[in-house]
Amino acid sequence: MRWRHGRAALRPSLMILAMGMAGLLTLALTGSARTVSRIAVGNRPADIAFRDLAGGSHTLHATDNRPAVYLFLSTQCPAAKAYSPRIVALEKAYRAKGVRVFGVFSNVNEGAQEIAAHAKERNYVFPIVRDNGALAKRLGALMTPEAVLLDAKGVIRYRGRIDDNADAARVRSRDLQNALDSVLAGKLVARPETKVVGCTIRPAMPAASAKNAKFTFARDVAPIIQKNCLPCHRSGAVAPFSLETYQQAAAWASLIKDTTQARRMPPWKAESNGEFHNEMRLTESEIATLAAWADSGAPMGSPKELPPNPKFSSGWMLGEPDAVLEPSEPYHLAAEGRDVYQCFVFPTNFEADRFISALEAKPGNNAVVHHVIAWLDTTGTARRLDAQEPGPGYRSNGGFPGFVPAGFLGGWAPGNLPFTAPQGTGVHIPKGADIVLEVHYHSNGKPQTDKTKIGLHFTKGPVQRTVRAAFLANPMFVIPAGAKDYPVFASMNVPQDITVLGVMPHMHLLGKQITVTAIKPDGQKRRMVHVPRWDFNWQTTYSYKEPLLLEKGSRVRVDARYDNSEDNPNNPSRPPKPVGWGEQTTDEMCLAIVMYTINGEDLTQGVKAPRLNYFEIGRGQ
Repeated sequence: MRWRHGRAALRPSLMILAMGMAGLLTLALTGSARTVSRIAVGNRPADIAFRDLAGGSHTLHATDNRPAVYLFLSTQCPAAKAYSPRIVALEKAYRAKGVRVFGVFSNVNEGAQEIAAHAKERNYVFPIVRDNGALAKRLGALMTPEAVLLDAKGVIRYRGRIDDNADAARVRSRDLQNALDSVLAGKLVARPETKVVGCTIRPAMPAASAKNAKFTFARDVAPIIQKNCLPCHRSGAVAPFSLETYQQAAAWASLIKDTTQARRMPPWKAESNGEFHNEMRLTESEIATLAAWADSGAPMGSPKELPPNPKFSSGWMLGEPDAVLEPSEPYHLAAEGRDVYQCFVFPTNFEADRFISALEAKPGNNAVVHHVIAWLDTTGTARRLDAQEPGPGYRSNGGFPGFVPAGFLGGWAPGNLPFTAPQGTGVHIPKGADIVLEVHYHSNGKPQTDKTKIGLHFTKGPVQRTVRAAFLANPMFVIPAGAKDYPVFASMNVPQDITVLGVMPHMHLLGKQITVTAIKPDGQKRRMVHVPRWDFNWQTTYSYKEPLLLEKGSRVRVDARYDNSEDNPNNPSRPPKPVGWGEQTTDEMCLAIVMYTINGEDLTQGVKAPRLNYFEIGRGQ
């Protein structure tokens, strides 16, 4: 651990304790294949000549009478990048069997130099082609990563996905490999066409005229993108591609339209009407503007109307922290495999209890850091777990960090900004406590290293109330296999007047929707948060602009619904199996974390609220 000291820049607002999961970010990028006329599998496309980046000349119908696989790839699509190790292994295995493999890059905004560097980094030794869209059109490819297999006579025998899961550990159907084996054996391919999950190919398009265009990038679209997209979609930030220029945005115009209309982007999942801080959502008018701009060919408009991009700090958003904690050595992540939850232990060695007004996390490697959560341990358990494993930190299961936390300090997720606690409040760090930083990693097809660090801002001035976390959970449930809409609930009583600052609902992959409701003593109900379409990849603490007062005798209830059927594309089990509470991602949870202060507490007058257990207000029922 390394400490640094500096001056903290404070702002009087609520702390957003964010926990979000981006997965591969592929869900944010996934586009449905365009509805276009394309050559059917079983037909022989017209021949076409093309050159690879090394200068080699090729044709679709080469005279060497060998099968050929055309892999449509991208330097930016997370799904395509995740397949790199499998692509390398597959090409090596089938090269020995006489199969030609080509890597084809058809996106208009991926240049030859960028593609060459990407191919070298990924150890692609087969011919790499920068396509102007002609190969993709001739073979009917619409997505990345998409494979098109031609037999020795040039007939398309298979088109679709490489296999059925971007996570190599969960692959059940090796579709391209099966197709290759069939073609080499002279047999028909059992499944000649499969659906690809990935990113839409963006071929070159003729420049659209801004004359008579209702919406242009400079006047109408740039302000929307700058406000809602650039915090993540800029060079060096967490998103896999940038939208900082017109050329970049125009290349992604159709995907921007698709993802915003489907409400996948921006990643705001709750129903809301402006009551939460940092609501990352577009108005209906903004969504319509983006769609109309894309449909009209994405015209630029007058450069004079283009506003300058906002400036983003490359340092700490809240200014130099009072203390910086980071691992003593980098963590090494494998090129592929299941998600990793690694816990790094930082002894605080404080001589007395301290309060923090803000915690800011800085991922060391945006390409693989999913989210960050900071816990408190006063038992020494985390230190012992760390000592038992080599290298920095220890592995957790992604639910809780291997011990019962003494507190929850906050965290980070893509798109969430750090905020300070309300004036006169702070999160308590007991003397001698260890801060345990749980970092969620997701492999991206290339070995990576990371040194994520956090900055602490100590409270200035007297602290009247402690910011606390109540964990409302129901661990006593089993979701039957095949259930499409299974309900689970939990509730807890409020034994004293409290002020709720925010709430974070939590489920896993089977989650369908979740609602947290406050029920006042007189029976009046208030919906605290409602997430109608749960997405495990994007989880957030929803913090109120106006804190919610809950009187003694109130109840808080969480209602969750789960889809454990084969129709749920996120179901990790095929066939489905009964699932109960557990810390593995393949288990489930029904949980809501409620951030609050106790109204009767006044530490400045020596009035301290009683120390409660982990489920501080009450247990799930």
